[in-house]
Amino acid sequence: MVNKKNRFMAAAIRAASANFKSFAGGPFGACIVKNGRIIACAGNTVLNGDATCHAEINAIRMASQKLKSYDLSGCVIYSTTEPCPMCFGAVHWARIGKIFYGTTIADAAAAGFNELKISCARLNGLGRAGIALYPGLMRKECEQLFGRWQKSAPPGNY
Repeated sequence: MVNKKNRFMAAAIRAASANFKSFAGGPFGACIVKNGRIIACAGNTVLNGDATCHAEINAIRMASQKLKSYDLSGCVIYSTTEPCPMCFGAVHWARIGKIFYGTTIADAAAAGFNELKISCARLNGLGRAGIALYPGLMRKECEQLFGRWQKSAPPGNY
């Protein structure tokens, strides 16, 4: 039996995997859950022309629209990669209390992505955000997204 956390991360991985066909953005996905139910899942769509369209931001926008509120208190976000500073800020402002993620910002940078090397833990401490962080969920499966992307994506600076 698959546990719920793995099921939610698997949904984020599926959202990221959609980009292997569309090339709308990199191999990143996010899923927002409330009361054990998926509210929104999204992939990264920055290659469609908007640098702010990271998976977490897209999922927050979808969840806010669905719940008709910016306040996503009680929600949990599952992200295939540790949220960047922009996404961490959005999670904080949306009042999401928990982040589960697979790979780290350092992993994404090592795979060739343009990352600011500021961890969620550091931002959480500096901003006193109080968001619970759970790294390494399905890390291997999330890490495989980078290899798949490198093999299939058109050349470019991601």
